[in-house]
Amino acid sequence: MKRGIFIWVILGFFFLSFGFTQVGFAKNKIIIGFTVSQTGKLNAESKEQFNGLSLWKSYVNKQGGIYVKELHKRLPVEFKYYDDESSKDRVQQLYVRLITQDHADFLISPYSSGLTASAAIIAEQYEKIMLAIGAASDSIFSKGYTHTFQIYTPASRYLTGALDLLKAQDPGAKKVAIIFEQSNFAKAVATAAKNYAEKHGFKLVLFESYAKGTTDFTSFLNKIAEKKPDAVIGGGHFSDGETFAKQLFEQKMRIKLVSLLVAPAVPKFAEIGKAALYVTAPSQWEPKAQFTQNTAKKLGLPWFGVSANWFVKNYSKLYGETPGYHAAGGFVAGLVIQKAIEDAGSLKSNKVKKALEAMDLMTFYGRIKFDKGKYYGRQLGHEMVYLQWQNKGGKLVKQVIWPKGAESAKFIYPYYKKFK
Repeated sequence: MKRGIFIWVILGFFFLSFGFTQVGFAKNKIIIGFTVSQTGKLNAESKEQFNGLSLWKSYVNKQGGIYVKELHKRLPVEFKYYDDESSKDRVQQLYVRLITQDHADFLISPYSSGLTASAAIIAEQYEKIMLAIGAASDSIFSKGYTHTFQIYTPASRYLTGALDLLKAQDPGAKKVAIIFEQSNFAKAVATAAKNYAEKHGFKLVLFESYAKGTTDFTSFLNKIAEKKPDAVIGGGHFSDGETFAKQLFEQKMRIKLVSLLVAPAVPKFAEIGKAALYVTAPSQWEPKAQFTQNTAKKLGLPWFGVSANWFVKNYSKLYGETPGYHAAGGFVAGLVIQKAIEDAGSLKSNKVKKALEAMDLMTFYGRIKFDKGKYYGRQLGHEMVYLQWQNKGGKLVKQVIWPKGAESAKFIYPYYKKFK
């Protein structure tokens, strides 16, 4: 009797274990985990990133979810997220929770390079794939991590496109001045631009920084007038960039190209009037950027996802505002996860990882391709979009003028043309 009971107990454990295995195998959703800065200093940018992600989830779930070949079915996407309060310490605690308690299949990074650097440590420890959005820092990808993949163009290429634009427009223009704010971000971008300029045959006539909060650029303007550069690039944040642009205009500086960080990408920049005219700036993405199926075809790349018009229309309808690059980054991160799962035919991290390594495609956001070498996971394909303030019907508007194939208007050159 006792022996019979013992056998039934053993069989019961066997079937129970088998049942759990079957439940585990019978996957019915894909869980994507992340944190959002619902509070704290990063709230505005993080919210827009979250909105973009949410629109993607709605888009893919309306199709029935993501098709997983190994399971022979589509699985809907479910989000699991928490407020990180814009805190690095909280990020690490929450990403451990997302992995160990919420059983997230894949991760999305928080907004900002600082918070993403903290999350990347956890993703690597648990060997969970994480798409990094809202993070431009190169240093995240210099630590040997093999599970974090960057969506943004890295900081080292923020201003190099301005030099490419200048070279394409005017091969004889060689003299460059780099004037930048004393902040870690601006210094990293300016240093990378300096190295790129020297490597590609430009002559660096100025490389100087200014203190945060600078409102008088007279000494720099005097040096610019003396050195007569073809291009002035640099800047830092909105306030200093706006002031610098004003003072360049007031002095009627005969410069061929002016390209500044941050300030010209903000709609408020138009308030400085004619001083904004023909100023250029890098941006991760702009609604007018014309990355299309035709762009992909010309480059011999596959196209994936929705058009820019679809994205802008549906985002604006849902949230009552035109999307910026934070929202576009969120949506395209979802597209990248979707495509990697479909290409892998699996939810297994090692297979999806290989699909990401092999990825090279075009989306409405631009090209996506990842580094497989020294800076594993760093973004290689995506280029900064360059915008220029132009006069359209008596009104200042932002136009996309670079890279080729993405233009919404012709590049107006030189900058000093407005003084004629």
